[in-house]
Amino acid sequence: MVMAAMHADSYLRCTCRFLKNNLFPFHFQAQKVPYHYTQRASYVDVYMKWKRDSYYEKIDHIHHSIELKRIISLKNCILKNPIGCIPISDMSKRGREFEVPIRVATFLRQYPSIFEEFTGPKYSLPWFRLTQEAIETDSEEKRVYEESKPEIVERLKKLVLMSKDNVLPLNIVQGMLWYLGLPEDLLQNLERYLDGSFSIVEIGDGLKGLTVNCNEKLLSIMEKNAIQRGLCFGDVIAFPLFPSKGLRLRKKISSWLNDFQRLPYVSPYEDFSNLNPTSDIAEKRIVGLLHELLSIFVDHSAERKKLFCLKKYLGLPQKVHKAFERHPHIFYLSFQNKTCTAILKEPYNDKNTIARHPLLRVRKKYIKLMEDSKIILKNRRANSSCTNIENKLDLDLDYVEGDADDIIKHAL
Repeated sequence: MVMAAMHADSYLRCTCRFLKNNLFPFHFQAQKVPYHYTQRASYVDVYMKWKRDSYYEKIDHIHHSIELKRIISLKNCILKNPIGCIPISDMSKRGREFEVPIRVATFLRQYPSIFEEFTGPKYSLPWFRLTQEAIETDSEEKRVYEESKPEIVERLKKLVLMSKDNVLPLNIVQGMLWYLGLPEDLLQNLERYLDGSFSIVEIGDGLKGLTVNCNEKLLSIMEKNAIQRGLCFGDVIAFPLFPSKGLRLRKKISSWLNDFQRLPYVSPYEDFSNLNPTSDIAEKRIVGLLHELLSIFVDHSAERKKLFCLKKYLGLPQKVHKAFERHPHIFYLSFQNKTCTAILKEPYNDKNTIARHPLLRVRKKYIKLMEDSKIILKNRRANSSCTNIENKLDLDLDYVEGDADDIIKHAL
């Protein structure tokens, strides 16, 4: 009985195999969709090794940005006081608000070319005010913003229009103000800073969001440059590539990159709901969105973890960090300051493609004051060391003179 059942089962399997391979046409058999092959051939197999590039590691206004943001916040806090100075007691417990990792007083004393310390009128408490150089730089900052207000506000409009429903939560907008070059009190003074196209709406769960009404079609930086240079061939727009010195791609990866460049370009301002999230076209849309996003920032860079908060609203995948890692000819990742900073390479290699942010020049002046502070502190330490040595010599000479007097008395 057992042997008969085994023979019957074997005969049945052979019969099914014969019918499948000989009687049923090929197009009735299960086939994988085309994008499945594209995904397997590219995304899984492509691996880019990170290589340090000293050119991007030495851009001061990028790597001082985190510290400068804290300085600007403290500077604005001091200037809010009508008399232009403030006791340390008013700021000492607000370190978390200013994102200062050490005592606020210690932080302020690190930058004597920006913050001047003096003894207050009561209780001999330390007070702080801005130096004359810092006051002049602050005035220039306000003047540049007023002169370039439409251009800077346009960058906020682009950010909002990149979102899926043309609306961003206010807390997300607040976190992006520094990168866009907008005042940190913008959301508290909307009518002062923004035009009538912006409005506040309810977005559910008790949250409010910023939306913008825009009927015109926006062109991305990539599209504008391609049109101006005559490099737009239908929907195909290739990203400008800037390989780092010594970074070479394997032949298979280079072939994949060439195919990737020939894919249709999807604007970050277009609807992307019809794209398969695992396709290479969807990846090109993600790279294009990150390119556009960094191009509207002041220094064309941002902490990578800060960009992650935009994933839900800009339609970015969970593993969006792979887009930076897989395209080292477009982006550079720096790991200075115990964080990861994503840098767009194009504006630092071709100055004619992306407009310079109006506030960048002012921020460089603040960074110059930060560097001056290091020199001041160095000179103070040197002077203090010299003073200590002189005092020690004086004490030693007094001691020697006293011994000589005692010896003479005993001899007599």
